[in-house]
Amino acid sequence: MKYYEVKFSLSPYSEDAGDVLSALLADIGFETFSPSADGLTAYIQQSLFKEEELRGLVEEFIFPAVSVSYHVEEAPDEDWNQTWENEGFAPIVINDLLCVHDTKHTDVPPCRYDIIINPRMAFGTGTHPTTRQILHHLCNTPLQGKRIVDAGCGTGVLGILCALRGAQHIFSYDIDSWSVENTHINAQLNQVENLTVREGDVCVLPQEGDYDLLVANINRNILLSDIPRFARALTPDGRMLLSGFYEADAPMLIEKGKDLGFSPELQQSADGWAMLLLRRL
Repeated sequence: MKYYEVKFSLSPYSEDAGDVLSALLADIGFETFSPSADGLTAYIQQSLFKEEELRGLVEEFIFPAVSVSYHVEEAPDEDWNQTWENEGFAPIVINDLLCVHDTKHTDVPPCRYDIIINPRMAFGTGTHPTTRQILHHLCNTPLQGKRIVDAGCGTGVLGILCALRGAQHIFSYDIDSWSVENTHINAQLNQVENLTVREGDVCVLPQEGDYDLLVANINRNILLSDIPRFARALTPDGRMLLSGFYEADAPMLIEKGKDLGFSPELQQSADGWAMLLLRRL
């Protein structure tokens, strides 16, 4: 799957402006962000990129005193993963419950759950506040015998944790072929055999309605579009654990859930990024 690499410069630069820009870009399909000295670099699938939409976002940026410029180029496959291949990523430790690390970092603290992730060209190692919040919640939620959906699985780390915590089966999917392949590899690295992964969007989600929990760390617009399909995949007492959006976006997701018979059981945030647990009314 081909991506564009878009380099943004903000003048004057501030961390707050960079965070807001990231959130707005996520709403129009950008998937991952890397900060720079004067802005950030963002990546989007070429099939989702709309120049007019991006230009309008930049021209109407909500910080009137900040000007935004950008440069678009194709992201070569051989460069995309160079940092991960050469350096890996710093281990992610959540209390003494969970450690997520790559094969290059083996000197890690002992934790109850130890997950090895080689991100390759997929995203979701646990470094982002949205992923950390979900990982922390899953570490403290009874999952024994549960059937789980990991929507937009990335590296597969969420589904792998569910498997290690006793889930009966995990169905994972992602629109990115690299993510599907990476989830396969990471499941094997962690000796997880009860995880199925498919390439595609929400349409590949089975409609049996027998999943106990659906986990989705995706941007706001995709969540709003896909929640009705999520609901049909769940048991009568099933729950949705949602993240990937800013705290200010939570009310519209809660309202969408209410339209489908769900209410918020839990709402929390970290660094402005929100997580919601929705259950049926």
